Amino acid sequence: MSFADLLSKFDRLARPRVLVVGDLILDRYTFGNAERVSQEAPVILLRADQRESRLGGAANVSNMLRGLETRVACAGVVGADAEGALVRQLLAEAGVEVDCLLTDRARPTTVKERFIGRAQGRHPHQMLRVDSEVREPIAASVEEQLVATLRHRLRDADVVLISDYDKGVCTPSLLRAVIDACRAAGVPVIVDPIRGHDYSRYRGATTMTPNRLEAEMATGLKIDSSDDALEAARRLRQQLQLALGIVTLDRDGMALIDADGSGGIVPTRPRAVYDVTGAGDMALAMIGVALAAGLSAVDALRLANIAAGLEVEKVGVAVIPRAEIRQRLVEEQSIAQRGRPDLLPHRQTAPARDKVVSLDELARRAEAHRAAGQKIVFTNGCFDLLHIGHATYLAEARSLGDVLVVGVNSDDSVRRLKGPTRPVIGQGDRAGMLAALAAVDYVLVFDDETPHAILHRLRPEVLVKGGTYTPEQVVGHEVVAAYGGQICVAGLVEGVSTTNILKSVGGSVLQGPHFAKGPSPVRSDAA
Repeated sequence: MSFADLLSKFDRLARPRVLVVGDLILDRYTFGNAERVSQEAPVILLRADQRESRLGGAANVSNMLRGLETRVACAGVVGADAEGALVRQLLAEAGVEVDCLLTDRARPTTVKERFIGRAQGRHPHQMLRVDSEVREPIAASVEEQLVATLRHRLRDADVVLISDYDKGVCTPSLLRAVIDACRAAGVPVIVDPIRGHDYSRYRGATTMTPNRLEAEMATGLKIDSSDDALEAARRLRQQLQLALGIVTLDRDGMALIDADGSGGIVPTRPRAVYDVTGAGDMALAMIGVALAAGLSAVDALRLANIAAGLEVEKVGVAVIPRAEIRQRLVEEQSIAQRGRPDLLPHRQTAPARDKVVSLDELARRAEAHRAAGQKIVFTNGCFDLLHIGHATYLAEARSLGDVLVVGVNSDDSVRRLKGPTRPVIGQGDRAGMLAALAAVDYVLVFDDETPHAILHRLRPEVLVKGGTYTPEQVVGHEVVAAYGGQICVAGLVEGVSTTNILKSVGGSVLQGPHFAKGPSPVRSDAA
């Protein structure tokens, strides 16, 4: 099936009612500077400057489903503690129904607390993780109450997702009750399983989404090839009486054995940024929504690959909006129509294309980078003829932080700034060439004469300009200075300029689809 057909099906995708069952987790992060060794013991002293709480486990799956614009109810157990109250609050704020969420005074809410240290204000690394949890199965009385609640709620569900993190909620008897009730009601039930050797507790589910290692442990089969993955999926389907056998293979896509025993690999495209955090939850959510809407297994896995691919491009766990998945499908359709799947719009390679983003997407990614304790650097310009001076100053800019964002003036804004004969190179190719540089993390094409709107939205820690300016002459300095940011001026490469390059080819340039006629002089330090 073409991406055009998949896009058409995605546009008609309903908003199913989803019931998520499983272990709810509160993820806590403490960020700070790792300044020195403590005088009390040979340990690193972390000076905390930021704390954050996020939804994890089944709660994160529920949150991702809200990004897919579904009606979601989350069922599980939290403790009678502040952490449990916070999980309820965060779910409710996301629009998740919590009437199936029970409180057990005999056990605490599961909390994973991570301490993230930065060396000299940069390069964040996890120093320590502290888990507060009880892994024993929930009490029989709590289990009975939860099963009764679930049976009642199943009447309103189009699909049930089970997120098993082995924290005590997904007992064998509870899973059997839920799976049997779903089969009797004709409701698909999809499981994200624990890592273990015995998957009999999931027998009779519609399907599961084990990753490569989990499938190896459950089947005893080493997965070194596509044939191995398909055999593992086939064994899981047969042994556990599943409708579909699935094994997720990260960058290699997903292995699928269909209801008739046929199968194949549903491929995905490798990503420039690779942070697998949350990818499994995203795949589970998308598969659940697609199967509940009546899509084929292959279509469900293709959409799951797209959604999980977007997830791994982001830092940390992020909710992927439905509109963002649609936009990626549109882009993939455009690629396919060009007849060269290895080429992307504006002649960019796949990794470079992933760097060119909208302002909304950039703001989301910036928030994730800051949550990881990273410093954002911003610079902007026309970059009409990319040369060694630009490359040098961009590398210097990147050294001032952890993430470099480059704003590129659109063709229209360049013409307003420099006259009708500019730019020499079209905005798509200018953005593509910048994105191909290792020093550049993100590229944003903007239409204003100044970057003020971007600076107000993005709030970078550092604003950089290449040239002989003073900090007070850098456009936008007043915006960044107002919230305490830093303004820096990068150095020059003597004798290198757009003007000199154009003179060396006779003072004119060829016309073409991305070229304008006749250059106008620019400063040697201008971007």
